[in-house]
Amino acid sequence: QVQLVESGGGLVQAGDSLRLSCAASGGTLSRYSVGWFRQAPGKEREFVAVFSWSASRTYYVDSVKGRFTISRDYAKNTVYLQMNSLKPEDTAVYYCAAGPGVLPKLRQEYNYWGQGTQVTVSS
Repeated sequence: QVQLVESGGGLVQAGDSLRLSCAASGGTLSRYSVGWFRQAPGKEREFVAVFSWSASRTYYVDSVKGRFTISRDYAKNTVYLQMNSLKPEDTAVYYCAAGPGVLPKLRQEYNYWGQGTQVTVSS
């Protein structure tokens, strides 16, 4: 059973940067694709980005492309989401998730979820 713990959220101003971490225990993240989702108040949880270890590929939704970057540290069993040029519309609880397959984009394709970390971007 893989446990995921996100960290790194906070309150920042528009244009600032944050780096979220997704640390895993109980299993090796390199066996999975690791995705990031976010959920703003009153909205559905939406897919943001995913990294496939097996394919060494990433995918980003258009709204974050060029601003967000996924990286990973195999030794630390951790995946990161570097978020630059943050906008107020990026405000949400951010979740990481792990699942099989290559670059999954749907919530139901993920088996393991973290508890989320709050990101708030003020204008």
